[in-house]
Amino acid sequence: MEKLVWLLVFTLGYWSYCIFWGLKGARQTKTASDYFIAGRGISIWVFVLAATATSFSGWTFVGHPGTIYNVGLPYAFASFYAITIPFTGVMFLKRQWLLGKRYGFITPGEMFSAYYRTDAMRILTVIVALVFSVPYLGIQLKASGLLFKRLMTGTPLEGTFIGTVEGGAIMLSIVVFIYVASGGLRSVAYVDCAQCILLALGIVVLGFIALDLVGGWAAFKTGLATLAQQKPDMVAIPTRPESSSLLERAGTLFFDSAGGPWTGLMILTYMFALMGIQSAPAFSMWAFANRDPSPFPWQQVVASSLVIGGIMFFFTAIQGLSVRILDMGLIPGTQPLDLPSSDLLVPYLIDTLANSYPILLGLLAVCALAAMQSTGAAYMSTASGIITRDLYRHFFNREASNTAQLFVGRLSVAIVVTMALLVGLASGDLLVLLGGLAVSYGFQMWPALLGICYIRFFTPQGIVYGLIAGLIAVTFTYITELGGLIGIGRYPLTLHSAGWGIMFNLGTVVLVSLFSQSKNSEALSHRDRYHDFLKEYTTLPEHKKKWKRPTWILTIVWFLCAIGPFAVLGNESDPALWPFGIPTLWVWQIVWWIIGCIMMYLLAFKLEMSTVPEREVEPLTQEA
Repeated sequence: MEKLVWLLVFTLGYWSYCIFWGLKGARQTKTASDYFIAGRGISIWVFVLAATATSFSGWTFVGHPGTIYNVGLPYAFASFYAITIPFTGVMFLKRQWLLGKRYGFITPGEMFSAYYRTDAMRILTVIVALVFSVPYLGIQLKASGLLFKRLMTGTPLEGTFIGTVEGGAIMLSIVVFIYVASGGLRSVAYVDCAQCILLALGIVVLGFIALDLVGGWAAFKTGLATLAQQKPDMVAIPTRPESSSLLERAGTLFFDSAGGPWTGLMILTYMFALMGIQSAPAFSMWAFANRDPSPFPWQQVVASSLVIGGIMFFFTAIQGLSVRILDMGLIPGTQPLDLPSSDLLVPYLIDTLANSYPILLGLLAVCALAAMQSTGAAYMSTASGIITRDLYRHFFNREASNTAQLFVGRLSVAIVVTMALLVGLASGDLLVLLGGLAVSYGFQMWPALLGICYIRFFTPQGIVYGLIAGLIAVTFTYITELGGLIGIGRYPLTLHSAGWGIMFNLGTVVLVSLFSQSKNSEALSHRDRYHDFLKEYTTLPEHKKKWKRPTWILTIVWFLCAIGPFAVLGNESDPALWPFGIPTLWVWQIVWWIIGCIMMYLLAFKLEMSTVPEREVEPLTQEA
């Protein structure tokens, strides 16, 4: 009974906090700009925390340690998304902010439509926003249901509606709908600040709980050594002893999965998928919502790469590996958690505190809920803005008043959350797999962003046909039933769907652009105006140009060695050869995480890819 009391106290208190910010945001909302992008007034630390919470969600909190439990350290390379996600931000956020400030864009559809001069990009952006937001939000809602069901076990509410997966998911969706629909992106941002702190705190505390369950650090290392002897594939990339070629080991470079699915190419292209989080339409709106770019480098380098990266490389790995050690009975005197599903790893860890520390159990339950809400709320808000501005206002009512836009925006929130709830509850996939489909779609926006931010050569026809090709390729290489129609399954040749999508996407863009270059001088000067404006505000000072070549060389090396085919160099399954008593693969990951933080610092600060421009940007248009 004490467990239920503390669960209700913390949960109701946290949800009250969320609704408070929703009501406060509603009172401050007067215009469409206020509602959809917080009046371009988000401050530095609000963005740092909110964008970090949006990037790392219930997927990170629940799905990530669960998959490490299933697969082992070969999957822990996915922790590098603490760097690859903000890497996308380094590439595009500042330049999108400059364009949004200059031309008054509120949604990415408005930006792409204005630059490429085609409503096809506006419609495609709406489609990407929905196919990204709905499944990604769905995994958060389903995860909350799993959490509620597990934590209600042994309480008077077990077996009731609240104690079911469906009941927990519906409760969370109602609360998120209330504060998102009320206050828009401003409310989301302020709630996300608390959610970011709770997310990070929860992962760290759960790491210590898992470590305590196996008997401490020394026992954990002993368990890892035993695990290496009984199941070496969990602490090293699987190898094929008969192969004499370094590049063929575990299919590290070639398309061979005989040694396991997590080959070098699979890891690399999976990281491409996760880069889709900050190239998705939602993050374009986060860029537009800032007063200036000053928060961008601090979020990308410090909050994401350094802090969240460190937490993931240590504490999510400890969670997954500790429970695996327990379940295999490798530590004398410890009890297995009897885990039926990897998605339930975190709820099980939290529930171990039911008898000894019910107050801490209540706090960790709220940390998990915060992680699940953080991303979902942001995508509900931004998707509603895209639907309202790019569909309703542009195609049906160009003179729509602020009141009408706010009404349609709130109605759109209800539609998005309902769709996400249905998708999440209907899915039988692991949480991380459903999220993988969403971010693969988001990654397909990269060529369109490259075209508007860097490459004048890309034509509107090339971008449109390329994006369509990429979305189709992702769908057929991810959804097994569709892939079966053409004789392939999920992830053919051990390339993630995001990799297949970007190959078809970018290949189509280049080929079509080559044959569709306009001879119309006005069309060329139109694109030149955007690029000349960006060049004016992003040209690197002379004294910093010396950093360009070494920084980009380091970036290429990092992608090859940290998450690419040369990650096999850190591979060793013999505990006698492990430094510090931990697997060399883990050491390799930690070393390249540190190098990755240095790389991000050089890109964001030294190359000024995320810093504030030296002079003020003058808007050309008035907010509408």
